[in-house]
Amino acid sequence: KVAPCIIFIDEIDAVGRSRDSRYGSNSEQEQTLNQLLSEIDGFESSKGIVCLAATNRPEILDKALLRPGRFDRRIIVDKPNLQGRLDTLKVHTRKIRLSEDVDLRKIAQATAGAVGADLANLVNEAALRAVRQGRQAVNQEDLLVSFETVIAGTEKKNTVLTDMEKRLVAYHEVGHALIAALEKHAQPVSKITIVPHTSGALGYTMQMPEEEKFLSTADELRTELRTLVGGRAAEQIVFSVQTTGAANDIQRATALARNMVTQYGMSEKFGLMSTASVQNQYLDGQAYMDCSQETAAQVDKEVLKLLDAAYADAKRILTEHRKLLDEISEFLLVKETITGDELMAYVNADQKAMPQGEEAPKEE
Repeated sequence: KVAPCIIFIDEIDAVGRSRDSRYGSNSEQEQTLNQLLSEIDGFESSKGIVCLAATNRPEILDKALLRPGRFDRRIIVDKPNLQGRLDTLKVHTRKIRLSEDVDLRKIAQATAGAVGADLANLVNEAALRAVRQGRQAVNQEDLLVSFETVIAGTEKKNTVLTDMEKRLVAYHEVGHALIAALEKHAQPVSKITIVPHTSGALGYTMQMPEEEKFLSTADELRTELRTLVGGRAAEQIVFSVQTTGAANDIQRATALARNMVTQYGMSEKFGLMSTASVQNQYLDGQAYMDCSQETAAQVDKEVLKLLDAAYADAKRILTEHRKLLDEISEFLLVKETITGDELMAYVNADQKAMPQGEEAPKEE
């Protein structure tokens, strides 16, 4: 009666779940699914009707639902690439006055992994910041600050750190940044701050990729491991203490090392053997072990081996550049926030001051 029309079913996995017992199906769900299949089959004789459905869990859909003549064409809507993010930013800034210094491409480069809703929120936050400061146009700083607000929250001005805590946080963040600045395969540092934020971070080091990449080499991942544990290494070298500030770094480093062993084939012991698989790549992307308990224990040892090697390398690099670590940390304590250019000015000056014939330590 209403043709031509488009029928859209959102979250179809709620009614189209597989009848396999592994997915917890019941008689009511089966009846609903059977009725849905019957209705879809009736569309064949109807012209001008297009039936679409969306789900984040395609792996649990019933096979009968995906047979030819039903939902037989799959369209993957992935996160936007660089050009997609740039186009999205242009759409969301059409009705906003932008100042001449705005470079949307740089914002698109900085927001790798963001989806449309994230970018819309970023632009909205930037516009609000401009209004609060009494300006009629959004500038580049508004967009960059809004990007940081989305990922790290706003500044917590009521959080007062002790002098010792400030020094710990400063050395911790410079530990991350200095390793990133000295390593060939690391992403460039764009900002270091020791200002607490509402995300819970007492400070953070922001790295901004120069170009969008879809593959990572083993050397790049090992460099990332060294950068992640660099904060804890700096704490240990300078203060001989271990603090809770490295908790998130350790979680991320452990997850990365585990992926290297179980999924990426970057372990000497297991080689090309895969010991884990991702059950749902569109939601949490969490991997589940596909091996015996004995093998899982060996995987844990390989993960620890990678982490220990990264930590030893990080301590070696920071010890060899202890003077530079101290200088940048003292500078950060004074300014509280420094840019990547200011960091590299210290690093470049240090490398120029090295005696002729002496080379900076090379990455192993």
